[in-house]
Amino acid sequence: MHVFAPTPYLRLSVLAGAMLLTACGGGSDPAPAPLSFKTLANVQPLVIGHRGASGHLPEHTLESYSRAIEMGADFVEPDLVATKDGVLIARHEPNITSTTNVAALAQFASRKTTRKVDGVDETGWFASDFTLAEIKTLGALITDAERPQQFNGLYKIPTLQEIVDLVKARRAATGRDIGIYPETKHPTFHRQLGLGLEDRLIAALNAAGWNSRTAPVLVQSFEPGSLKEMRGKGLATRMIQLIDGDDYDLKTGRITYAAPFDRPYDWAVSGDTRLFSAMVTPAGLAEIKTYADGIGPWKPYIVPVKGALDAAGNLRDVNGDGKANYNDASSQPATTLIDDAHKAGLFVHAYTFRNEQRRLAFDYNKDPKAEYLQFYRLGLDGLFSDFPDTAIEARGSYLKELGR
Repeated sequence: MHVFAPTPYLRLSVLAGAMLLTACGGGSDPAPAPLSFKTLANVQPLVIGHRGASGHLPEHTLESYSRAIEMGADFVEPDLVATKDGVLIARHEPNITSTTNVAALAQFASRKTTRKVDGVDETGWFASDFTLAEIKTLGALITDAERPQQFNGLYKIPTLQEIVDLVKARRAATGRDIGIYPETKHPTFHRQLGLGLEDRLIAALNAAGWNSRTAPVLVQSFEPGSLKEMRGKGLATRMIQLIDGDDYDLKTGRITYAAPFDRPYDWAVSGDTRLFSAMVTPAGLAEIKTYADGIGPWKPYIVPVKGALDAAGNLRDVNGDGKANYNDASSQPATTLIDDAHKAGLFVHAYTFRNEQRRLAFDYNKDPKAEYLQFYRLGLDGLFSDFPDTAIEARGSYLKELGR
């Protein structure tokens, strides 16, 4: 079951505009009271540096995390995988082929292999076949060809401990409440290798003095079992259930579901046939509330994107670039997911916001800030961005709309 019943979201921008017009009037009337946030806690939405400032520097490096913090990010996000000797490092996937220069290093040519990750065969080099010392000989790569390439190979892969140390140092230096937002990445895969992520993450947070509900830590996973295990083993931090999908159907405006992005992999292993879509129903949200504090949905669960069709039922090339694709689709009226989650007592952190034109719907008019503003106005509690500077700038505009 999907949650694509439309609800108007423009009323907030209209109200904000009316407030600004009133504020610009003459006379000695007092300024209107600032408008309230629509977030669950009635505070400004969080900006999470997705893999750091990965739109600018190679992802999951200390340099990328540092840049995100300098840009004003409230949290930085390390995806966690384990090395052969059981150390947690920051990489987006166990397969490190595309995010490091390992393929170019002759001494590791024999490590290339094929492994099954969440039921799918992947060929490449895997972190679990390298010791930490060997991982430290690799250089990180930026993964998007449209992004700056001059930093490729210059920065090393950090451990979770190094990221904790960095954030603690920046907290002390700036006085800001900066946090970390770690994800247990493919926890079933790691468990099958005898490299369980959960105990290692709990131990690291205990050592940091960050195992509490008020700690500057948010722990996330796509697999409910990983979050439940950590809660059962005494992890007291706030937790987030991530919610995925495979792709868009631009003709219908709906999310599609195909393995391995159709359901949490621990559900697949256990024979649970529900899709991720089950998580966004009222019953699904109530279930999540029993073990987590928030949800992290893919953006189209909140704002669907749909293309215009021609007389033959084909997608129209609205922008006239000779191709009919995502850039020709437009955002649709928002679903009720944010309100439904808030009613269930769950906050909502959506992913992933990016600046590249190919990632923006047609009606944003090539302006990534327009997308941010749309989601902020809906009451989104936080968002993951590859470009924290843009997210912060858009948040500043939103605060002005509210008279703050």
